[in-house]
Amino acid sequence: MSKLLIDEQPLQCQPSLAIALGGSDEAIVLQQLHYWLERSSQVRDGYRWVYNSMADWHKQFPWIKSRKTLSGYFKDLEKRGLIVTGNYNQKAFDKTKWYRIDYDALSDLEQSLSDSGKRLGKNYPTNGKELPNGDGKNYPKDVVKTTQPIPLDYQETTHKNTTRDNKGPAQPDMTLAAQRREVIDYLNKKTDSHFKPNADGNKRAIDPRLKEGYTVDDMKMIIDTRYVLWHGKTFNNGQPGDNYLKPETLFRVSKIEGYLNIARKMKTQKKTNDPFDMGDWIRE
Repeated sequence: MSKLLIDEQPLQCQPSLAIALGGSDEAIVLQQLHYWLERSSQVRDGYRWVYNSMADWHKQFPWIKSRKTLSGYFKDLEKRGLIVTGNYNQKAFDKTKWYRIDYDALSDLEQSLSDSGKRLGKNYPTNGKELPNGDGKNYPKDVVKTTQPIPLDYQETTHKNTTRDNKGPAQPDMTLAAQRREVIDYLNKKTDSHFKPNADGNKRAIDPRLKEGYTVDDMKMIIDTRYVLWHGKTFNNGQPGDNYLKPETLFRVSKIEGYLNIARKMKTQKKTNDPFDMGDWIRE
């Protein structure tokens, strides 16, 4: 029998996933990450994670031409919001990346493709017990494959999202969940807060506005402006202005258009060095 025919545990994915991602390689990478997550006992911040260097990931996908190409697949999946990376290593010098799948983002992608009428094709079931891994061996569920720390000169990839500008639609590869996460991450950094991107309340505050055509940049502008107007201030009702720097207030359907118009006016006046009277805009 030819060695080119299947005589070992194959790497595989559903055709529908390959269609959704626009290629089989990224689909297999995502499926393989799911395989390890299902078997992982590494839980951090309420999520299961797996960790691996890119060199060891590459051993699991031997047909992919180079580590650089594989790294590009991981970066693209992260940019789309489908993969989340972190660093929970005990030693500061250990830059081995930790990975998990944002299953909410994957569901959003599936729904958006379904809403647009794109045919995903037939779903072919896979047997969880026989789901393949990269080295051709089956590991029991309580075993987590780990690797040695990656070299110290490893250059960790950075997370960079793309957003839509004010003149066009959202980037097609950026899911609703990814846009929401970028807004929440920006708000958390600006206000030193810890809002969760996938909290139901934050979804209700942000997702409908994104669907209405407000952009990630619009929301960042609102955050910047409201921070200037509210941070350290006290409202007429006696409440600290910082208490209102939260998604449900910043992006309220009855307020967001007004907030955005003020933000644009402030931005214009800042460019022209015109004076700006904040008085009436401090009150919520």
